[in-house]
Amino acid sequence: MEIAAAPHWQTVDFISDLHLQASEPRTLAALAHYLAHTPAQALFILGDLFEVWVGDDALEATDGIERAVADLLQRASARLDVFIMCGNRDFLMGKHLLDACGARALPDPSVLQLGATRWLLAHGDAQCLADVPYQAFRAQVRSAAWQQSFLSQPLDQRLALARQMRAQSEAQKMQLVQAQAPWIDLDLDACLALLATQGADHMIHGHTHQPAEHDLGHGHARWVLSDWDLHATPARAEVLRLHAAGGAPQRLTLAAAQATP
Repeated sequence: MEIAAAPHWQTVDFISDLHLQASEPRTLAALAHYLAHTPAQALFILGDLFEVWVGDDALEATDGIERAVADLLQRASARLDVFIMCGNRDFLMGKHLLDACGARALPDPSVLQLGATRWLLAHGDAQCLADVPYQAFRAQVRSAAWQQSFLSQPLDQRLALARQMRAQSEAQKMQLVQAQAPWIDLDLDACLALLATQGADHMIHGHTHQPAEHDLGHGHARWVLSDWDLHATPARAEVLRLHAAGGAPQRLTLAAAQATP
C-alpha cells in the first residue's frame, strides 16, 4: 500500500508495541492522554497495539479494555487520521475493530510519501529471518486455514488458548536468556531488499523493543520504535515524529510529544 501524505499533514507520529491489556492500566491511560494532546495530524500504529487479539468479537469482552481502546481511537480519529498495522500479537484484527477505532488498515509493509521522502513502514517481525522457529510459526498462524479454524472456536476457548501460547512464549524467552542465546535482529539484506522493492528511502518499524537508528548504507536508515510499558522501571514510551517540512525523525518522550511544536 502506498500513502501520499495529505496536504494538511504537517506532523506525523509513529508508535508501536503498546501491548495493551487489562492488567496494565497505566499504559492505557498514557495512550489516552497522548491521543488527547498530540499536535499530529496523522498517527501510524505499527503493530502490537494489543497484547493479544483473538478476534473482533473480543470488543464485547467483559474486562472492557478492547472497547475502551476502540473508543479512545474513535474520538481521536475525529481530528487526526489513524492507521493501524497488525503485529505478531494482534494479527487477527479485522474490519469490525478498525471501523470501531475510526482507523484505516495499514498493510505490512506500506510506504508513506511525505514530502520528497519515501518511508517504508513495517512491524518488523517478518524480517527477523534468523529466528527460524518463529518464522515457521508465523507462516502457520497467518494462513487462512489456521485462522478460519481458530476463529470458529468460542471466544472463551480462544482466550484460553491465547493465554497458553503467551505462557509458552514467555518460557521460551526465559530459556533463551538463560542460555545467553544471541540476539536476533532484523536481517540487513532483507531490509535492503524490501527498500529496493518498494522504492523507499528509509524504514520505520517496531517489534524488537530496541529503539535506535541504524545506518543501512547506500543512503538508507532504519528507525526502530520504542515499546510502551508504563509499569516498567523505568517506564518506557516514545513517539517517533516526522515533519512535512523535512528533517530527521524526532524521538520524543510522551511529555515532549504532547507539547505544541
